[in-house]
Amino acid sequence: MEVGIGVGATPPIRQTRAMVRLARLFRLDSVWLPDHLVGWFAPSIWDDRLTWMARGSGSPDAYFDIQVLAGHLASRLGRLQLGIGVTEPIRRHPVVIAQAFLTLAHLTRRPPILGIGPGERENTEPFGLDFSRPVARLAEALEVLRLCLDGEGPLRFEGEFFRLDGGHLDLEAPPGRRPEVWIAAHGPRMLELTGRFGDGWYPTIPMTPDAYRASLDRIRDAAVRAGRDPERIVPGMQAFVVLGPSDEAAHRLLESRAIRYLALLAPDWAWKAAGATHPFGDGFRGMVDFVPTAYTHTELEDAIAAVPVELVEEQMYWGSPDRVASALRGLGSVGLRHVVIAPASGLVSRRAALFALRSLPRLARRLREVGVSDGG
Repeated sequence: MEVGIGVGATPPIRQTRAMVRLARLFRLDSVWLPDHLVGWFAPSIWDDRLTWMARGSGSPDAYFDIQVLAGHLASRLGRLQLGIGVTEPIRRHPVVIAQAFLTLAHLTRRPPILGIGPGERENTEPFGLDFSRPVARLAEALEVLRLCLDGEGPLRFEGEFFRLDGGHLDLEAPPGRRPEVWIAAHGPRMLELTGRFGDGWYPTIPMTPDAYRASLDRIRDAAVRAGRDPERIVPGMQAFVVLGPSDEAAHRLLESRAIRYLALLAPDWAWKAAGATHPFGDGFRGMVDFVPTAYTHTELEDAIAAVPVELVEEQMYWGSPDRVASALRGLGSVGLRHVVIAPASGLVSRRAALFALRSLPRLARRLREVGVSDGG
């Protein structure tokens, strides 16, 4: 199993550079940048009662442009693979995305990973961008991306959202560094698109080994029907982890306001499974629908108070490094090959953040061990 880490894309730039240096020092395999215009934390609630990271940090919505940032970091990566997790074809035309990643392939030593999905409301609707039918738009964008990355000659495509009428994109990646397209997929239609177009699968919602295997089977079946080799699709995952020196210490972190806030990003069906109702209503799709500035400070405080600990337990991989490694290795036993760690416990305190960072080498070693099938 390969192991990566999510790094920040907010000022100051020295913090992002420091995380890249640590990833190299820890001999990780990849670093991943988020592509946002705004963040998940509402400015009205961004203070040191929520997280120590708010002290003197300015706005939680100050995000770097991901294409410029990726180019800046490219020469600092060494053997690290750079991933974007994830963008969408609403803010950027798929031809522009393809050109950016083909350019990035000339700046890095390993193929850049284009993580892509249908997008979220918070990065689109508040800026006047149409978020209707995002999966249909993504399906067309993936066809266009394939034309740009794999096709030759004039580009021609006629769709509902995109039209190419003989345009040329003659930029090619260096040998062995063609950009990889990893798709953030959970539902049946997205899994089908991953099998048809993806080089990798990049879900973010925690799953049991059985659920992960079932989704991966859907992807591979779709790949076979599309005439593709299913084994060439890398099964990945972004894993939000809460690490502590013991399982009990990590469990206490689950009750912090910052971690409970992250549980608001879970969809309504996850709340129902925990015996609760999502405070933002039935049919709420979690991070897809969450626009933090649409809620008042009081509404967000009430929502945090409504989060049951049982929900947080299911939405995070938590515990000691060995416990978290065991859970993720359970997914490895059914196909997971590249896990990207998002150390959510770093939000709780400086001490928790330092423990999470110090634990990364040990966690990575455990995940790379071969021949043990844990039950998750």
